[in-house]
Amino acid sequence: MADTPRIALIISSTRDSRWADKPAQWALKKLQARGDMEVELVDIRDFHIPFFNEVASNAYVPTQDPNARRWQEKIAGFDGYVFLVAEYNRSITGALKNALDQDYVDWGRKPMGAIGYGSVGAARAIEQLRLMAVELQMVPVRAGVHIGGSEFYRVGPYNPNPEPIEAIDGVLDGSFKDMADQVAWYARVLKPARAEAAQAAA
Repeated sequence: MADTPRIALIISSTRDSRWADKPAQWALKKLQARGDMEVELVDIRDFHIPFFNEVASNAYVPTQDPNARRWQEKIAGFDGYVFLVAEYNRSITGALKNALDQDYVDWGRKPMGAIGYGSVGAARAIEQLRLMAVELQMVPVRAGVHIGGSEFYRVGPYNPNPEPIEAIDGVLDGSFKDMADQVAWYARVLKPARAEAAQAAA
């Protein structure tokens, strides 16, 4: 349906040896099963985004680098975002920070949720991401999904005999539903509001 919000599930780790693909497929399946959003997996690694080296933000001047422009065009097509967050040294990955910095215009007035993984479920990284999202005029939702502690060990990369990631559904289904519900609600509300604002400014 035309009114169904389009949500990007963004993989933020770009390492060759990353674990992100396993939770990404798990989250994608759960989000697509809802029926109240169209969800696409978006991998920062596929865009070969350079380190930010523009004269200024695209809020002020057009971006020159073609890969950065391709990234902007991609994220502009969504009504909200769910970030898959790996915690590196108590923060988000450098790749995600750089991807956020490449665009100011197209993130705004859209909701963002987060799914984090690591020893504390990427809680510290997600809190920093929420602050960045506020600056970019996104709407961070309250609920988050944190794959941490014993659940992370059960299914994660440091277990020599990991369980299928679905083994943690019973622990995380509640928080996953809350996060997705909030992203979907704000996406539905903000989509027509953005359209109305754009029409008024035309």
